[in-house]
Amino acid sequence: MYGFLMVNVFFFTACDSEDDMPDEGEMPMNIVETAVATDDLSILVDALTQTNLVSTLEGDGPFTVFAPTNNAFQNLLDSSPNWNSLSDIDNTVLTNVLLFHVLAADVKAADLTDSYVTSSATGPNDEQIVVQVDVTGGVKFNGSARPVTTDVAASNGTVHIIDEVMLPPSVVNLALNNPIFSTLVAALTRDDLTTDYVSVLSGAGPFTVFAPTNDAFQALLDGSAEWDSLDDIPAATLEAVLNYHVVNSANVQSDQLMDNQQIAPLGGGMLTIDLSNGAKVETSSNQSVNIILTDAQGANGVVHVVDQVLLP
Repeated sequence: MYGFLMVNVFFFTACDSEDDMPDEGEMPMNIVETAVATDDLSILVDALTQTNLVSTLEGDGPFTVFAPTNNAFQNLLDSSPNWNSLSDIDNTVLTNVLLFHVLAADVKAADLTDSYVTSSATGPNDEQIVVQVDVTGGVKFNGSARPVTTDVAASNGTVHIIDEVMLPPSVVNLALNNPIFSTLVAALTRDDLTTDYVSVLSGAGPFTVFAPTNDAFQALLDGSAEWDSLDDIPAATLEAVLNYHVVNSANVQSDQLMDNQQIAPLGGGMLTIDLSNGAKVETSSNQSVNIILTDAQGANGVVHVVDQVLLP
């Protein structure tokens, strides 16, 4: 990975609760024992039992577990008319959802910044899906889950109790959840386009998406005297540009990129990878565009962040 894209960074303060800590002189419980001893995590324990993940989280670790409350699990069940209990959820789906709440590292609250962290859930090609962490203006995980209690110590890691069951994000959710992509989201959802990008990019994929930041879109607008906002860009032009950022039927992570590799995006044209001095994408219009963050892996594809809008 070429590094996290950092925005305004703050740390959040751990909640202290004597009930969450072992008595002085006692050995701390492991993560599963901690969950069993916490009344509000009983459905999580049931879910771990149903998916045979108990032994995994009893292992040496270290692990970080974002543990949803009972109310969070009830909200998940209420979200589908087909789910009355955990047993109604496909076990493969539930397993990957639970693994999305597990990091293979001991991460304390003060270690978290605006970034992506790698979960134990997997997407296309068994690549590990990322959890977005946003600590600006109040802590959120994966766009909306919030901490209830943090830094509950266990013998094999740390538990952070959260108010939502997080679902592995699609490439659409990765964009929706991150404020640095708000202009990209506005472009993808413009109602005069002939392509329903949200529907397409919510599909099975896999997709590789080169995602321009808000600053990249602003630079595009500043480059034309005729464009003050996205609405000033003709629909056909905007659609051609958006197509140029999406590669269909491929989940191409950074370790699969090669110097001078050519990649065919939607709608024609070609992208050429340049690894001679950092990671760049060369476009058909002779741009040399920096890839400033790689491998934001979602459930149906991977996102690489670029610092310019790619022009075909």
